Amino acid sequence: MATVIHHFDRKSYRVIHPLHDEPEAKCSSEGLGHIAMTPAVRISLTVLRGYLIVMTVMLGYHVLDLAGVLRRLR
Repeated sequence: MATVIHHFDRKSYRVIHPLHDEPEAKCSSEGLGHIAMTPAVRISLTVLRGYLIVMTVMLGYHVLDLAGVLRRLR
């Protein structure tokens, strides 16, 4: 029967909470310029924008309908 031997490396790690840690240096985005978009990315973002606009209009219509505003206009 084979015996399994585990070797543990006894390194100690110091855990620091992020609120108590020193702030890290932030990367600067100055001088990077615009990121080029492929046509597929441009189309998908346009479709997403249209979807969000349609959903917002539908939500607004539903809220106005629940509030009874649309019944008064008819």
